[in-house]
Amino acid sequence: MGGTILNTITVLFGSVFGMLVGNRLEQRIQESIVIGLGLTTLYIGFDNADKTGNLIIPLISLLIGTIIGELLRLDVQLERFAGWLQEKAQGNQVADPADPNDPDAQAAQAFVEDRRARFIEGFITASLVFCVGPLTFIGSIQDGMGLASGYEMLAIKSTLDLFAAMAFAASLGVGVMFSVITVLGVQGGLALIGSLSGEFMTDPMINEMTAVGGLILVGLGLTLLDIKKPRIVNFLPGLLIAPLIVAVAVELGIDIYPL
Repeated sequence: MGGTILNTITVLFGSVFGMLVGNRLEQRIQESIVIGLGLTTLYIGFDNADKTGNLIIPLISLLIGTIIGELLRLDVQLERFAGWLQEKAQGNQVADPADPNDPDAQAAQAFVEDRRARFIEGFITASLVFCVGPLTFIGSIQDGMGLASGYEMLAIKSTLDLFAAMAFAASLGVGVMFSVITVLGVQGGLALIGSLSGEFMTDPMINEMTAVGGLILVGLGLTLLDIKKPRIVNFLPGLLIAPLIVAVAVELGIDIYPL
């Protein structure tokens, strides 16, 4: 868990610093930062997606995972959670709807809605970027197993996330800081799995999970670039389907990596 705690601290520190700097940046600069993050996310996503040994596996994983995510409406559930966090952190003093023609009331209402939307966007975007990637999966599991290599991977990830948190928080605000809850929950859960189950994740399982995560990051990059806004959260079950497909194929003696 040492690597997860380190990662949580760096995300928290980077978010606070980013918010302090972001308040001093012009709107056009903040927009350019988001575009830069979108381009970088696309590159990382394509690179991770290339880790697959058989493109059919991440394809099937995404399709099945998306169906599960849509049925469970994971995007709605996460937005509700983010909205609850925002209300607890910032409060929502909604304008009095009794006089909708009052310009001051309309302005106050618009401010509240914009602040809420910005918080949710920052929380969800940062949570996905920080928790979908090979360093998260491999590093957290190995860290839970007590391997030094796991802590080293999370230390590298912590450094990368430090600067990413600065950039995200500078443009998306305080919601990014609350992504530490997701980082602690996801990486802590993976570390716990590693401590209880030992070396159950094979390299092919991790590679296919990484490839699915890469495709999810590509979708997130499209969102940041305002090209398309897919319900990325609903793709997340695919991360669990990919290693399951590999495990089942191995048990059945199916060669999933033909020459």
